Amino acid sequence: MMRRLLFACLAAFAGALCAARAGAQTDVGPTLGQVVKRGSVICGVTAAPGFAQLDGSGEWRGFDADFCRAVASAVLDDPAKARFVELSPKARVGALQAGAVDLLASASPWTQTRDAGQKLIYAGVFLYDGQGFIVRRQRDFNSVQDLDGAAICIEQGTPYELVVADFFRARKAKYDPKLFASLEDAAKAYDEGKCDALTADVSTLHGVRIGLTAPADHAVLPDLVSKSPRGPLVRQGDDQWLNIVRWTLFAMLDAEELDVSKANADAALSSEKPQIRRLLGVDGAHGGDLGLSEDWAYRIIKHVGNYAEVFERNLGQGAPFAMERRLNALWNKGGLMYAPPVR
Repeated sequence: MMRRLLFACLAAFAGALCAARAGAQTDVGPTLGQVVKRGSVICGVTAAPGFAQLDGSGEWRGFDADFCRAVASAVLDDPAKARFVELSPKARVGALQAGAVDLLASASPWTQTRDAGQKLIYAGVFLYDGQGFIVRRQRDFNSVQDLDGAAICIEQGTPYELVVADFFRARKAKYDPKLFASLEDAAKAYDEGKCDALTADVSTLHGVRIGLTAPADHAVLPDLVSKSPRGPLVRQGDDQWLNIVRWTLFAMLDAEELDVSKANADAALSSEKPQIRRLLGVDGAHGGDLGLSEDWAYRIIKHVGNYAEVFERNLGQGAPFAMERRLNALWNKGGLMYAPPVR
């Protein structure tokens, strides 16, 4: 009698444990619940060349826009279910805090104050950026070390101004700061030859370059004088949604490392490599913990592509930017891009 009672208790405990685990896998958090009910992911973007721009048909294009489509693909299996809200830099944080958008594709660079002080959290780094300089190719400027004594156009009252001052002071070098009320004014002055160089974040400088009178006559120097990591932001307090956005980025990086792309995603379903089979949801159960279907990563790659594809068509050699990967190359190709595996 006691033995039967003991077995019954153990069976009941095991059943309860399995049910609890199953419930944990299928629980839907507040943001995911709203997204599924609404049938769309609302993404906050700020217009910027290469990152978020309206094309001739009124569609948002760019690196940030494609990341939003990747999240929509993971959750709703449809990149067209990403909806975009254009936000000014000042309005971004408030819009996310108030729940007007589900995530910000990108905002100001990641700092401790922004991470901890705004009740938001960065889901990861999808672009290692930093302050640099653009110069004319005919000048003998091959690195920042060659800028001693140069006239530099700077947007006044920004961190750019402080970083340049610190950089030259630390090297006991001289420079002639030319200050302007806006980046647009500074770029115009540089284009008119009033300065030897223009400084801003490297991603911004590549956007400026394609708007100059003769873009091919200018080059962005390879050196960085500051760190400006960028990535998607979500609200604090919803770990499930944080994990969905974070693992969207990780899946895109893992796909690049495993050579899985839009073009071969279907064929990769038959791959014998365990890492690819786990990534695409063929083997294992790696979607339930996110509240998603098992093929969530396959959806991302099939609809949007891996990280390299998104970078190249929006910022790299397939775009007017012609931006090199540099720090944004994979870890095994000399860069900093590194993602945990899906397993």
